[in-house]
Amino acid sequence: MLKKIFITSLMGLLLSTGVKPTIAGTVVENIAKTGTFTVATPFNTVPYSYYNPENELTGFSIDVVKLIHQQLEKELGRKIELNFVEVNSLQEAIPKMLSGEADIACNAVFTWERDKYVDYTLRYTISGIRLLIPKGKIPSDSSFANKKIGIPPQTFVRDAIKLNYPNAVLVDVKSLEEGTNSLNQGKIDALAGDSILLDGFRQQVNPDGFEQFPPFAEPSLANYGVGCIVPENNSAFLNIANYSIARMMEGYLVKDAEMTQLFQKWMGENGVVNIVSNERVELFFKSTIINHEQIPFPKK
Repeated sequence: MLKKIFITSLMGLLLSTGVKPTIAGTVVENIAKTGTFTVATPFNTVPYSYYNPENELTGFSIDVVKLIHQQLEKELGRKIELNFVEVNSLQEAIPKMLSGEADIACNAVFTWERDKYVDYTLRYTISGIRLLIPKGKIPSDSSFANKKIGIPPQTFVRDAIKLNYPNAVLVDVKSLEEGTNSLNQGKIDALAGDSILLDGFRQQVNPDGFEQFPPFAEPSLANYGVGCIVPENNSAFLNIANYSIARMMEGYLVKDAEMTQLFQKWMGENGVVNIVSNERVELFFKSTIINHEQIPFPKK
């Protein structure tokens, strides 16, 4: 019965999006055949994937998929073209993976609903839920009772806000941009979201006009890892992706110069977003690596 329900649910998703599932081969087989590794990603999400002033697609998740790309070339023994297709959300990325148009998408937070259709890699950073508020306008009542909080279209954000602020008024917003406009216009009192994405967006729209709550010295409203998603039942490809991410984490922990610079460029104390402490990052990486085989790095 469970299998029947799952298949019906999957077909419903595919039909509703006009997508035909592909079973022509595994991800690794298709990459080896076509010579192309395709990544579905947003083009305007600081610090994960965005165009810099030199009009280059850059970001933390772009660097992560480049590590996966390098490992693919090594294991396949040939040059592979790295291709990016734009999506604005994981809801757009998943049908592209199911149809074979994309091989991977990153900046992903685990949800049980998504897990019905895709597999998750190891998480390459840690984040959490906070509120974005106009600077100096944090309510004196920290329960946010009767205050309007904008909620982007992510169930894990809504669930965290409902749990922490049960007496707040939740207002749906279609995007961080729409939520920020509503915040500036006084239509809402706060905007909920992923703290890393909120800080990246703050830097883009108004670096000095917003602050996050709770303060970064205090715990987030919810904590989670951020990783990538890949098509289900592709163990060879998932192993390559996981090895690449684990190697980055192991390199960071043993202070390998390349891997340390890669991470700190985006998330370190002097990174594009510097809201996650080095101590939390190291603890998160250690707790992940301890459940997997350690990857040796040469001593310098």
